[in-house]
Amino acid sequence: MTDAQARATSASKLPARVLIAIVVTLIAWASAFVVIRGVSPHFGGGSLALARLAVGFVVLALTMIRRKWVAPTRREWVLILVFGIAWFGAYNVALNIAEHSLDAGTTAMVVNVGPILIALGAGIFLGEGIPKWLALGAGIAFAGVILIGIGTGLSTYSAGHGLGDGTGILWALLAAVTYAIGVLCQKRVLRRLPAPQVTFLGCAIGALACLPFLGELIGDLQKAPVGSILGAVYLGLVPTALAFSTWAYALSKMPAGQLGVTTYVVPAITVLLGLLFFREVPAPLAIVGGVICLGGVAVSRTRARVAAERIGS
Repeated sequence: MTDAQARATSASKLPARVLIAIVVTLIAWASAFVVIRGVSPHFGGGSLALARLAVGFVVLALTMIRRKWVAPTRREWVLILVFGIAWFGAYNVALNIAEHSLDAGTTAMVVNVGPILIALGAGIFLGEGIPKWLALGAGIAFAGVILIGIGTGLSTYSAGHGLGDGTGILWALLAAVTYAIGVLCQKRVLRRLPAPQVTFLGCAIGALACLPFLGELIGDLQKAPVGSILGAVYLGLVPTALAFSTWAYALSKMPAGQLGVTTYVVPAITVLLGLLFFREVPAPLAIVGGVICLGGVAVSRTRARVAAERIGS
């Protein structure tokens, strides 16, 4: 039995701790889309990212007390740097800006093309190649993104706000790209370094990358209502400090490809939470596009399960 096959077999018998970590991660990240949407009128994209990461940094720093420190190699430092800037820094800024013009559910659907981008990135940069099944899945997924953009634009037009310029979709796509880059780099360093340490370093680097938004954050905090400030704190405590830790733990125990598949449920949870709290529902055509996106990701995964395992090696 090959190493990839062994991981595939063991993944079907995941320990309860790993399953709990996955569930916590998915619910926390789904809630993040909704909270970001709620506080976005009072925070800029960069200032909210800095607030979230600052809170997350403090919490994660406390968890590192008395933990054994494993010195990263030079190569690992490079991967951690890219991981922190891409996923903690750029991803959060792009996601926050996207939700200034997109509802939470639509944003979650676009961002959820991330797993297929992970597969494409592994094919291009890690020498895995891009098989026909992967190219087909990518084409289907991006056709879905186009439908989401059209549906969102038509919905905006019918509401009397014009067709919109589509920047929200582009920012959400950027968030998906930086998410994929982060996972690819993170998985490599988790081979040797402890998950809590990697998460802490990523958050610290992301916070440093967002420091140019400090002036904007100070201004926003002076004007934001208490509820929005508490929302920013929640983003730092739960979707960042807690969920990124549980994600890193699960990622250290199973392949990236398999774990990425679990994020399929995040858009559905986000849509339900958006309906519950804001009575927001993505445009019908956007929902169709979201289903097509998920179908494309499913095609890219189910056609070559063993190849997907190799991405997480």
